Amino acid sequence: MGDEVQQIKDKIDVAELVGEYVQLKQSGVNKKGLCPFHNEKSPSFMVNAERQNWHCFGCGKGGDIFSFVEEIEGMDFKEALKYLADRAGIQLTTFRSDVDSSQKNRLKEINGEAARFFHNFLLKMPASKLALDYLKDRGLKEETIEEWKIGFVPEQWDLLTQYLLKKGFSIDDLVASGLTIKRDGANSQSGKGFYDRFRGRIMFPIWNVHGDAVGFTGRVLVETDRSGGKYVNTPQTIIYDKSNIIYGLNKAKKDIKSQDLIVMVEGQMDVVACSQAGMKNVVASSGTALTEMQVKLLKRYSTNINMAFDADEAGQNAAKRGIDIALIEGMRVKVIRIPEGAGKDPDECLKKNSDVWFNSVKNAQDVMEWFFDKNILGIDLSDHKQKQKVADAILPEIALIPYAVEKDHWLRELSGRIGVDVSVLREDMLRVKTKTMKKLKVVDTKAETKDEKVSSTKTKKDRLDLLLERLFCLIFKFDSLIPDFIAGDKAKILSTDEFNALYEVIKKEYTKDGKNYIEKVRQEFSVEGKENPVDILLLKADWEFSDLRTGTEKKEFDSLYFEATEEWKKKRRMKIQTEIEKAERNKDKDKLKELSEEFSKI
Repeated sequence: MGDEVQQIKDKIDVAELVGEYVQLKQSGVNKKGLCPFHNEKSPSFMVNAERQNWHCFGCGKGGDIFSFVEEIEGMDFKEALKYLADRAGIQLTTFRSDVDSSQKNRLKEINGEAARFFHNFLLKMPASKLALDYLKDRGLKEETIEEWKIGFVPEQWDLLTQYLLKKGFSIDDLVASGLTIKRDGANSQSGKGFYDRFRGRIMFPIWNVHGDAVGFTGRVLVETDRSGGKYVNTPQTIIYDKSNIIYGLNKAKKDIKSQDLIVMVEGQMDVVACSQAGMKNVVASSGTALTEMQVKLLKRYSTNINMAFDADEAGQNAAKRGIDIALIEGMRVKVIRIPEGAGKDPDECLKKNSDVWFNSVKNAQDVMEWFFDKNILGIDLSDHKQKQKVADAILPEIALIPYAVEKDHWLRELSGRIGVDVSVLREDMLRVKTKTMKKLKVVDTKAETKDEKVSSTKTKKDRLDLLLERLFCLIFKFDSLIPDFIAGDKAKILSTDEFNALYEVIKKEYTKDGKNYIEKVRQEFSVEGKENPVDILLLKADWEFSDLRTGTEKKEFDSLYFEATEEWKKKRRMKIQTEIEKAERNKDKDKLKELSEEFSKI
């Protein structure tokens, strides 16, 4: 397994991989960005391409390409191994049968085969003529239908089920995929009593972010009393969770990153129409309110999102919840407003006049301005009850903004518009914020920060450890300081086993080979499956001292060493004092004399 893991590491650049999820900027020899695993305003997430590692100094997570994929995709090691092996073009021997035989992979295979079946049926079967004509009437080109693998299934009870059974899939797996429904009393041996979930529908495959088919949306072609609704979706399965899937993200993610903008629409047809028109950074919520998991998924690619939604009350209510979650996650939200008469949705607007849609996206309105317009226009602000109504509607939204300056701006804007003092609005905001958070079932970010502080105090490093850590970072950043560092008896202040061992290894390897000592030190502390503590220090060295002016490093070193020495003396005196008190209680004169002499020398 070790050889295969190393081959994968050699072929996949950690910065390139992480860069697909996190916007990275160069910072010295490293790259840095906002951590995708916790909320933060200042970047503390670092990546080093040479050593192929990453670490966040905010939440403490870190590792290599495998740990990153495991963490961000919710995979176990075997799943991450297979995913990265496929990406690297490496044929796995280790775990292959184990991985390929997993139910998750079987369900992906089933959905992939079903997608091909639906698509081929649409393009090749005479029974699909009506469906194909419908799609072309909607303005879709053949190449668009091909790109999005749109398909069709006729009104037959078990056409797909029988096809997939002939392909070798078990009836139990077909039921688990959600494509087949089991009647009461159905016989798994004979295959009787099972029928297709999707019948007489235009089929849109739903892919996860990696491009695996995990589910479907089926739009009825001809509505009847028994058609079961205009849209039918794959139910919850082990590979399809609608709260964690964004339609079209697998195709849009690169354009989203390059443009640093997400365009969020409601339906699949809107996404497909936008893509055909040349707007490739578009995804769909599939008619539901955005969830926290979906927002976190989108945030990997951009923190800017322009949202289009139906103008009716249901559409606006769903959008509001999604907006609230996006604001909490630190997203920059704007609202796309299609001019009246230009179309009820992006698809219709594009058909009428594509320029209008493109301009609507470009000139999207800041979400707070949208809230102001929505709640103030037409309101009699001379009535104090109406003022309170407006404040109750807008203050919860302002409260969700995680940026203090921006929050203050909108508070003052509200104050000016409704004629209420800012201090009064701040009071009211505290009341409505708690209520809003409870409603959304989202933990307040400030409360999270407090919890983090509480938990961190349990494992918090003492001042000496922090000073020593900083000292080691400094000498890793400036090799010229090492001769001073290893000269004389400096080991006495390195009171922890971790730092003492590191000091001795540095001293040994630098004395042997001053130029290539780092790699030898790294190897000494390398443990398979664990983040190398030396790699963390090397990353932190660049993070901490990237702004330190050349020529001032010796002064910084002397200052840190002096502080560390004084802190060590302080800790040692306290320990000796405790031992002296113990010796006095035991009336141990020899020990008392020995300790007193040591105390006087410090």
